[in-house]
Amino acid sequence: MADTTETRPDVLGQVAWPVGTPRLSVRRARPDDADALFAYRRLPDVDRWLTQRFADVDEWREHHAEPDRLATTLVVEHDGEVVGDLYLAVRDGWAQRDVPDRPRLDEAEIGWALSPAHQGHGYATEAVRALLRVCFEDLGLRRVVANAFLANQPSWRLMERVGMRREGVSVRDSLHRDLGWVDGVTYALLAEEWRAA
Repeated sequence: MADTTETRPDVLGQVAWPVGTPRLSVRRARPDDADALFAYRRLPDVDRWLTQRFADVDEWREHHAEPDRLATTLVVEHDGEVVGDLYLAVRDGWAQRDVPDRPRLDEAEIGWALSPAHQGHGYATEAVRALLRVCFEDLGLRRVVANAFLANQPSWRLMERVGMRREGVSVRDSLHRDLGWVDGVTYALLAEEWRAA
């Protein structure tokens, strides 16, 4: 099945940022966040699972400042300090091309990275729950998905903690820079499941 979805990053402008939780603040990323994000994204425990490795802070700054990246990146702060970042890409749901009322802006893919110095306090769970609330309440989305390497257990356990359901394990579908071809995992949550929980 070919992917005919189109990412629509401009949708995040509809949300009244920052979004607060009892302990955190989630806001749109800015170019000047680059150094704070790179400080933990460059660490081996974090970098191991990220989509792309950057050679140095200058390469990262250039990447971080790209409009598409800034349009889908959120920063998580605790007491004014950056402790992590979130990814939120809103897109059209997949549909056959001849369906008259094709879905528009009804689905999102989410992701996250958290500084190891701030792990173990429930910040990631709190931030991702806030992100799901934004997806379902503020943006009115129908479905949210998240993907990870199956070996990245902390990531998919977080997906389960926030109520996402495992939809599948793909056998050796993901090429990891150090591990070669490894299994991937997909989780999802529908709006009605989120409301029922």
